[in-house]
Amino acid sequence: MTEVVAQNGKPRAVKAAADDLVEVRMTVNGTPAVLSLPARVTLADALRDHLGLTGTHVGCEHGVCGMCTVLVDGQAARACLLFAVQLDGSDVVTVEGLGRPDDLHPLQEAFGRNHALQCGFCTPGFLMSSYDLLSTKPEVTEEELPEELSGVICRCTGYRNILTAVNETREAHPDGIPAPGNCAHRALVGRATGQAGGSTDGREAIESTEDTPRIDIVLPDGDPTIAVDIETGIGVPVDAVWRVFDDISLLARCLPGAELTEDLGDDHYAGRARVSVGPIKLAFKGVAHVVEHDRAGQCLRVLAQGQDTGGAQTQADIVLRTEATATGTAMRAEAKVYLTGRIAQFGRALAGDVSRRMFEQFADALREAATSGQAPSGPVKAPSALKLLFAPLFARIRTALRRKSR
Repeated sequence: MTEVVAQNGKPRAVKAAADDLVEVRMTVNGTPAVLSLPARVTLADALRDHLGLTGTHVGCEHGVCGMCTVLVDGQAARACLLFAVQLDGSDVVTVEGLGRPDDLHPLQEAFGRNHALQCGFCTPGFLMSSYDLLSTKPEVTEEELPEELSGVICRCTGYRNILTAVNETREAHPDGIPAPGNCAHRALVGRATGQAGGSTDGREAIESTEDTPRIDIVLPDGDPTIAVDIETGIGVPVDAVWRVFDDISLLARCLPGAELTEDLGDDHYAGRARVSVGPIKLAFKGVAHVVEHDRAGQCLRVLAQGQDTGGAQTQADIVLRTEATATGTAMRAEAKVYLTGRIAQFGRALAGDVSRRMFEQFADALREAATSGQAPSGPVKAPSALKLLFAPLFARIRTALRRKSR
């Protein structure tokens, strides 16, 4: 039986067997997160494997090399030496929270400017240790830096440039180093049981661990993994298309490999979807929220989020727009897709081709449903590996031949 001992301002004591699941709530880079983890999972593994924050590197796993250094409640700590379940209520900042790609922290800029990155494996540890040093001891001298930063090991032995970068930042900010610049509420889209949302106390996140959650889907900041913008013609009147859009159950029957399993109310739905590409076979279970259903404006917008048991996760912001034409309906699909886990191994080009192929299948099924007023005659199967792989290939060959013939 698991016994959680009350906190006293220090990492809480947890009495549990190694594989016992323990709930822990943390704020990670400004985002509330709720995790249900085996007691044996370290903070480093929780960040990397359950929240997708792989910037924290793991080296020796004995607290010697310092590469896994993060900030816990504002102080540098070895993420490999802390069990995640000890940190209930803690505020954690990882190297991802230090700066944005388009707005780096001064330390990150200095490391790049002074060629202090080397192979990059120790860089997160040095960045977080340096931040902790300059924020808690701004009066540190240049001569003291080698000893103060000796807790992180650079196997490339690139210490000179690292020390130069830290000293340059120290001199540029004598009154105090700027705070981490990339801490805000966002979706943490990692593997396994990690969840996060826009709530301030993580309450919605814990609800999302149930079998049929109704959650507010929060998309990640930044650029999507795939951006799709496809337009196709459907030879049926636009009113017939919208009769399908009005029937969510019928619309779901037109989605390749998808199945609507439950109406959660207030335009929230639960469902399943399957897709396979070569050896990668994924079965997603997730939720969708119809955030805009505007027949007059001819716009349907859906947010979706799904996760498979292997840890792959996808989120999407999908907008379908229709317009009446002389031959029927022009339908345009715009989608921003965010992928993590095995599915993120797809190259962007292949993932884009896969998305386009699935949209073509959806358009065909929609045409059939709009014409007959009934679900497609057979299930719209998940895209097969051969179709997904060879259809884009043939399309590219045809495009190349057309260009050559001009």
